[in-house]
Amino acid sequence: MTWSQRRLTGLVAGVCAAGIALSGCGKQADERSSPDRAASSAPATGGKGGGKGTDKSNGKGSGKDVLPGLPSAEQARKMLGKLTVAKSRPMTGYSRNAFPHWAQQGDRCDTRETVLERDGQGVKRDDQCRAVSGTWHSLYDDKTLTSASQADIDHMVPLANAWRSGADSWTTEKRKQFANDLTHPQLLAASAASNRSKGDQGPDQWQPPAKSAWCVYGRAWTSVKDTYGLTVTDEEKKMLGTMLGTCNS
Repeated sequence: MTWSQRRLTGLVAGVCAAGIALSGCGKQADERSSPDRAASSAPATGGKGGGKGTDKSNGKGSGKDVLPGLPSAEQARKMLGKLTVAKSRPMTGYSRNAFPHWAQQGDRCDTRETVLERDGQGVKRDDQCRAVSGTWHSLYDDKTLTSASQADIDHMVPLANAWRSGADSWTTEKRKQFANDLTHPQLLAASAASNRSKGDQGPDQWQPPAKSAWCVYGRAWTSVKDTYGLTVTDEEKKMLGTMLGTCNS
C-alpha cells in the first residue's frame, strides 16, 4: 500500500469514528433509529383475538342469557305500558304451516342451526351445518345441555299465541319473518323438556321454572309483542309486570 493509500484509509476511519459519536455508523445505528422497523417488530394487538368480540354479558356475568335486541328493564316497562289489552282471538284457521319456519339463512344453514350456533359454546358443525358438538345453557330451567338433540329452538312468543293476538290477519310473508326472526329476542335454544312444557301458553299460564330467568323472559316477551303490534290479555300484562319486577333495574 502506498503512502497516499494509507493516508486515505486513515481519513475514512476518522470520518466513521466521528459519525459513530454523533449518530452511529452502519447497520447497528440503522436498527436503533428506525421507528418503522421497531413498530413492525412489536407484537400485534387487537384484531380477532380469541373470539368473535361479542359482549354477551347481561350485567350479572353469566354471559349466557342475552338475546338479540333485548331491551333494558326500564325500556320493557315503557313498552308494556303501551301494549293494547284485548281478549284472545279464536284459533279458527290456525296452522303452524301458516308460519313458514326454519328458513334457509345461507351456507346450508337454516334458522334452527343458526340459533344453535349463536346460543351455544364450542359448537362444531358438519358439512350440512348440523351441530355435532357443543354445550347450551337452557335459560328456562337453568340446565346445561351437552347435545343438540337435547335442545329445542323456542319461539319466545309462540306461533299460536301470536295468532290469537293479531297474527291471524298478517300476510304469510310477515308470519315467516316472525317465525325466523334473528334480530329481536324471539328465538332461543332451550331444553326440549322446558319448551314442550311451555307449549303455546302465555306468561300468565306458564313461567320459567328457574325464577332467575323471569327478568329476561319478561323483557323478551314484552319486546316481541311491542315490535309486532300484538295484543296482551289483562292476566298476561299483570304477569309480565311481575316478571319485570324481578329485574335489578
